[in-house]
Amino acid sequence: MTFQRARSEEQREIRRRAILDTAAAMLNEMPVADVSLNELSRRVGLAKSNVLRYFESREAVLLELLDDAMGSWLAELAQQLAAGIEPHAAPEVRAGQLAEILSRSLAGRLVLCDLFGAQGGVLEHNVSVEVVKRHKRSSLTRLTAMAELVCHHLPELGDGAQLFCLMSLVSAGALSAYVPPPPSLLAAYADDPALSALHLDLHDALRISFTSTLLGVLPRA
Repeated sequence: MTFQRARSEEQREIRRRAILDTAAAMLNEMPVADVSLNELSRRVGLAKSNVLRYFESREAVLLELLDDAMGSWLAELAQQLAAGIEPHAAPEVRAGQLAEILSRSLAGRLVLCDLFGAQGGVLEHNVSVEVVKRHKRSSLTRLTAMAELVCHHLPELGDGAQLFCLMSLVSAGALSAYVPPPPSLLAAYADDPALSALHLDLHDALRISFTSTLLGVLPRA
């Protein structure tokens, strides 16, 4: 892909979107840690200096992708929760259904989980104060929307819904680092099956974590 010099706002937006779309495609092939500005520039057909006219760093590109991915995921999650949670079931039943749906949904979005995992330690570095402020405002809006969604189906959580949502995303980011296991680890499990007790299935691990948290914070009858 090659571009002529962007002369209008529309052309600049097309180029900006192309950078984001190319970075998103790279994340489907490689982890966040392997996405480099040099390779992104090569794939999008721009000099690195031109990419930096639109995004101040690799991390700024990935933070915007995180926001986009979070928005599309929440729209999907709303539909899944509406279809999968029985509105008149007991609180502990709805909590279990919520944990199942949330864990399955996140486990199906490994790129989003990888971005969550890199957010604090990588993505929020090498960016300006203005980029961080914009990202944090957007993150807070997304988190509030997620908490409202959770509270709609499990109002018993009350003020604890936002903290639960935040910790859920942090857990998804942390646990996704173990998935998929590298070939050497799979070979070790095959050679010594006793070691496979340490193997993590992301869906199961998240479901157990979310269920334990929800049942722990629900008010007792």
